[in-house]
Amino acid sequence: MQAIILAAGLAKRLRPLTDTTPKCLLKAGSKTLLEMTINNILKNGINEFIVVTGYRENMIKDFIAETYPKLNILYLTNADYENNNNSYSLWMTKDYVKGDSLLLDSDILFDYRIISKLLKSEHANSLAVNSAHKLGEEEIKVIIDSANKIEHIGKHLAPAECFGESIGIERFSLDFFSKLGDVLDRKIMRENNVNEFYEASFQELYDMGNAMYAIDVSEYKSMEIDFPEDLKRAEDEVKHLEK
Repeated sequence: MQAIILAAGLAKRLRPLTDTTPKCLLKAGSKTLLEMTINNILKNGINEFIVVTGYRENMIKDFIAETYPKLNILYLTNADYENNNNSYSLWMTKDYVKGDSLLLDSDILFDYRIISKLLKSEHANSLAVNSAHKLGEEEIKVIIDSANKIEHIGKHLAPAECFGESIGIERFSLDFFSKLGDVLDRKIMRENNVNEFYEASFQELYDMGNAMYAIDVSEYKSMEIDFPEDLKRAEDEVKHLEK
């Protein structure tokens, strides 16, 4: 299994903290977000990485080379990161994924057992959801059916109709990921639609009958780092993560 980490963005909402540092290299406690993410992946026996970089990518590469000198890693550079969104970064990986995969945003503070729960699930295509989080306009939300199959995903959904928040960690079979690559290829190459969140392409696959299931991971700590106040809160949250 391969782990895909998307780490190309500018993280403007975290300025001035990200004026000179990519978001994934900000620290919560004694470790960077990226270090905690890589450690969590390694704890689950996944040793092959694809990392999409962009903003201040040399800082990310230097950090990984120093911290994980033997890591099996492929870097892809999103050179136009200022003008596209994470769907473009994900599209860049489509020709390099050779089997089942795990997708992670690089700005999440989370318990490693969230990955474990995804990997233990009977569903090869699954998405980690926090059902306990209070929902608003900012969160990527999901609506599910009685079997936990995801029917709708996006920020635009009415919170009262939603099961919970997607935390930014997904598991894919190769078949699902290949179909996802085809959707992204059409959008980016033919439609020049480079500024979407990748969840819009997930929705297309759901609408075509490709099943993905919500895995409730609300018993474990997780939070997305979007604003300076999030990072301050993460300083406390990191103390409670399972080591």
